[in-house]
Amino acid sequence: MKGVLLVNLGSPESPTPKDVKPYLDEFLMDKYVIDVPFLLRALLVRGIILQTRPKKSAAAYAKIWWDEGSPLVVISKRMHAKVKQLVDVPVSLAMRYGNPSLLSGLQELHDKGVNEVLLFPLYPQHAMASTTTILELAEDLRKKHFPEMKFTIVPAFYNKPDYIKNLADSIKCHLEGFDYDHLLFSYHGIPERHIRKTDITKSHCKIDGSCCSTPSPAHEFCYRHQCYETTKQVVKLLGIPEGKYSQTFQSRLAGDKWLTPYTDVEVNKMPEKGIKKLAVVTPAFVSDCLETLEEIAMEANHEFKAHGGEEFLAIPCLNDSDDWCKTVSNWITNWSNASSTVKVDSEKMNA
Repeated sequence: MKGVLLVNLGSPESPTPKDVKPYLDEFLMDKYVIDVPFLLRALLVRGIILQTRPKKSAAAYAKIWWDEGSPLVVISKRMHAKVKQLVDVPVSLAMRYGNPSLLSGLQELHDKGVNEVLLFPLYPQHAMASTTTILELAEDLRKKHFPEMKFTIVPAFYNKPDYIKNLADSIKCHLEGFDYDHLLFSYHGIPERHIRKTDITKSHCKIDGSCCSTPSPAHEFCYRHQCYETTKQVVKLLGIPEGKYSQTFQSRLAGDKWLTPYTDVEVNKMPEKGIKKLAVVTPAFVSDCLETLEEIAMEANHEFKAHGGEEFLAIPCLNDSDDWCKTVSNWITNWSNASSTVKVDSEKMNA
């Protein structure tokens, strides 16, 4: 029997330091998020970051928290409910960090008799700190608790035509009536070393301005290439001319070289370049969350106007829009109706 597990990032149980601290501990202690040796990671996370960060993060979560709970979890549940109504196989929802857990999601499917699972990471672009960590934990749980299960992986869908159309249609809809000077595509940042670590050729990714546009097998798992490809296909579909859009990376941590250009730095420069009306879209996320609602819609908005900007539009993620849920359900139905499926090499995914 086939079934589906949708997996998103996750969230603290509440916007309080008491609940944010264990969430951050689980998240930042992940070897795919902060990819340094365990003792160094523990010293950095538990000895330094968790001494001050929970209070600051809790305050940020409190600014965007909904009555129903965490926006990311609430939106994911709404999407899950819609998708379930559109398909004929069991569909469960899990978060990589926090609740509902991956174990509970797999257990729910197991209890319904499912032994072939479509693992569906809700990330358009592949990255160690998102896709790989989900696949690794799911495989560990399968071996330990559900050895009879078989997994099929939904690969990064950054360039799938129906996803691109959903994203482009959403942007077009939200831009109606907003005479923007510039459209900024802001993707979540990652350390540059993550790009090199996921390079299956071990030589292509030099982050030199040309490697992402030069065809290579490395692009199958290259986050940077996939971000630029998403932007390229969306602006082509929307007919946005060169010079009226750009791409940046947000949410960096101090200490390492992260993908550039940085969103906050570029946004602050825009008003002096004559960009007074700015629209920002965040295509690394399918669900609005702390990084979109607080970092972009609040903080970037404030800084843009403080530096001379006049109007700022944060374009929502696809969330639980009907078109997006229909696309996801179509992918699921195509898989569930197939007599055979092409499975992604797990070792390759974890390269």
